[in-house]
Amino acid sequence: MRRTPADVGAVVELAQELVRRPSRGGVDPYGPVLEVLEGWLGERGLPHRRLTSTDEQAVGVLVEVRGGRPGPWWVLDACVDTAPFGDTGRWSFSPTSGEVRDGWLLGRGAADSKLAAALFCHLAADLAPRAEEFAGGLAVLLDVDEHTGGFGGARAYLADPRTPKPAGVLIGYPGLDEVVVGGRGLWRATLTVYGEAGHSGARRTAVGAIGRAAHLVGLLDAAELPGPDRDSGFPLGPKLTVTSFHGGEGFSVTPDRVDVNVDVRTTPEFGAGAAAGLVRREVAALDAVRPGPRPTGIAEVTDWPAYRLDAGRQPAAALLGAARDAGLVVRAKTAGPSNIGNLLAGAGIPATAGFGVPYEGLHGIDERASLAELPAVYAVYRRAVLGLLGAAD
Repeated sequence: MRRTPADVGAVVELAQELVRRPSRGGVDPYGPVLEVLEGWLGERGLPHRRLTSTDEQAVGVLVEVRGGRPGPWWVLDACVDTAPFGDTGRWSFSPTSGEVRDGWLLGRGAADSKLAAALFCHLAADLAPRAEEFAGGLAVLLDVDEHTGGFGGARAYLADPRTPKPAGVLIGYPGLDEVVVGGRGLWRATLTVYGEAGHSGARRTAVGAIGRAAHLVGLLDAAELPGPDRDSGFPLGPKLTVTSFHGGEGFSVTPDRVDVNVDVRTTPEFGAGAAAGLVRREVAALDAVRPGPRPTGIAEVTDWPAYRLDAGRQPAAALLGAARDAGLVVRAKTAGPSNIGNLLAGAGIPATAGFGVPYEGLHGIDERASLAELPAVYAVYRRAVLGLLGAAD
């Protein structure tokens, strides 16, 4: 089994260039990091094009290697936008370092997921000369707008009429021990709680929106949720979290409005409808016990379905099998947090996530990715992709 790309150092060099271009989701312009990818792909003659959103913003680069025989298309996906830097004073190196130290690539995005993007680019370059052997095709999606939660790159790819619908997607999140084959879904809403505006020093006590909203938070925190449904095979139960509470200004005014964000993680047995029903019941209880001048509003923001692939279904089977062939002990995992796999599941596209190099500091300080395991990770993806494309390793 081939264990290394033609030049592991070249994979690291491209990843370094990507890390050195800050691309924080919703903060930095994405042009510089996408231009690095486009320059690298163009120099090697790989077919690629830029993806844009409906408002003409750059949201990714797509590489397409078309096979010589009919068949399904498979996608390797790695985001090249990143989480924010946080408190840079707590970092022991620059978040845009890109330095290699003691076998680790340093900087924001090293783990999530610029090293994977560099690896996938090299894999496409490695396999493109063999395209005539392939049934179907290989796409490499290098997307941005992922860490904002907007998933603009993935949405633009799915909406593009020129692209075949993929049979499956392998998402290059880091972590050597697990392949994520499922995740809880989510239902999110903003609850608007109303009260009476007034002076905080007035003799008459107004029905304040903050007090009513605090009572609602208590109701939501105390709401009973079912546990995991063992019969369904889904290992996690639903979870409700109040994630934001905004209202009021200054000290002397009793606010007449508070907005509360609610995030409900859903399961196959407790989906978006059940989540919405639970929140509506608690809102109705608030309005009955502590009525305000207007009923509490519920504005649904988004919902994604929970999903779970059987480990024997593609592309999970190919990735897990290739890992076993490489002598790695890798388990299939259903994740608590949602990921882009939920978005793909909503479009009927199976996805895996979470197989890559070991890492530290993901979304925190001193993010870094281990390079010692890079050859083995490359070999696993290479073997898995060749198998999916009906070609020999």
